[in-house]
Amino acid sequence: MNFLIGAAAGFFGGLVGLGGGVIMIPLMVGVLKMKQKMAHGTSLVALVFTGLSGAITYSLNGSVDVLAAVLLASTAIFTSRAGVRFANTLPEWKLKRYFGIFLIFVSCLLLIKPFLSQIDEPITGWLKVVVFLLTGAFTGFLSGMMGVGGGTIMVPAMVLLAGFSQYTAQGSSLLAMVPIGTVGAYTHWRLGNVNTGILPGLILGILLGSYLGGSFANLLPETLLRIIFAIILIRTGLKNLKVAKPDKQKQLQ
Repeated sequence: MNFLIGAAAGFFGGLVGLGGGVIMIPLMVGVLKMKQKMAHGTSLVALVFTGLSGAITYSLNGSVDVLAAVLLASTAIFTSRAGVRFANTLPEWKLKRYFGIFLIFVSCLLLIKPFLSQIDEPITGWLKVVVFLLTGAFTGFLSGMMGVGGGTIMVPAMVLLAGFSQYTAQGSSLLAMVPIGTVGAYTHWRLGNVNTGILPGLILGILLGSYLGGSFANLLPETLLRIIFAIILIRTGLKNLKVAKPDKQKQLQ
């Protein structure tokens, strides 16, 4: 089952160019009945390995901007720990609601992606450095808190503001995710939010699923894929938003 969850996360993530966390976490919570915090921590550990694998693949094709990845990661490694610790202070129901909001946010980005375009004059110099540092800071916190890779934020920033190609932005995002995810995953592990027993199956499944998803992506209509995936994420997000507080649950019983 662990392998299948990883494969599903990797496959659907590969189809639409998203990290597997947005699929993996709901499956771990819904199918494996894992606590939300444990699912976030376990997801982040698995995504470190897939980020490393993806970064190597992109770098072999010359599609990684190392400087951009370093700038993004330099602030994110600090905020990632803060994100993890913030998530750890939240009650289960509240973290689920926040994750639901995040899923809906990702869905909106997915739907408007075709309508976004690069600015006429990409930022350069110190402004570019500042933008990458701020983007990394925000991404790190979000990654640590939500247990996801952070490409949802980093890739659009690099494409829209810095004029990166989609491919180079994705490769640079994957490289930045390795140190970001490692710090966040380690912090989750220290707090007891990682289920190490299911990691081997998850990682193998994600690696295989990502490869298959990327291969099938060129065979299916991109618009249809994005709409279907967004609908699934929105439905899952709304379900998380409806989670009741413990006292309300007791009243219903």
